[in-house]
Amino acid sequence: MGFRLSKIYTRTGDQGETGLGDGRRVPKDHPRVEAIGEVDTLNSQLGLLLANLEEQSGKHPELNDVIDVLTPCQHRLFDLGGELAMPVYKALSAAEVDRLEAAIDRWNEEVGPLENFILPGGSALIAQAHVCRSLARSAERRCQHLNALEPLEGVGLAYINRLSDLLFVAARVIARRQGVAEVLWQAAAKPH
Repeated sequence: MGFRLSKIYTRTGDQGETGLGDGRRVPKDHPRVEAIGEVDTLNSQLGLLLANLEEQSGKHPELNDVIDVLTPCQHRLFDLGGELAMPVYKALSAAEVDRLEAAIDRWNEEVGPLENFILPGGSALIAQAHVCRSLARSAERRCQHLNALEPLEGVGLAYINRLSDLLFVAARVIARRQGVAEVLWQAAAKPH
């Protein structure tokens, strides 16, 4: 693949602008850059979740399935970042959305119907899966904001939406496979 970066710093962004893959220069707070940043943040947190899952898989080999499903998501998020940086570039396919939906359906059968609101917690892995879920929603909002200004083509919006759903169900599956009770929301007492 050759070298992509020969120098890490370029000094071209010191005045608050950055370059996109199509050659345009935009402010660093441009909605496209905000969307790229949120996708990158999600990818970083997903990497942390995967590292922690790897550490726990020795004690809980049943977590390997979660690792197998989530690992490609890091690569697809990088693809999505590429699509956002280079608007004419398309890397994601509908097959990736289908893959996420199949995993959601399979895991949902395992955990059963949701009967209560669930809070992030129970174990560090469960909480980290929820951090990723909430960041996926944030990335989706940023992408939707960009889409309202500059319509996005392809399946990126569907992918990020399904990924947040997958991460929610992943948190539930992790709890089940770790043998940890989910933390159920308890409503505040009604004011007098």
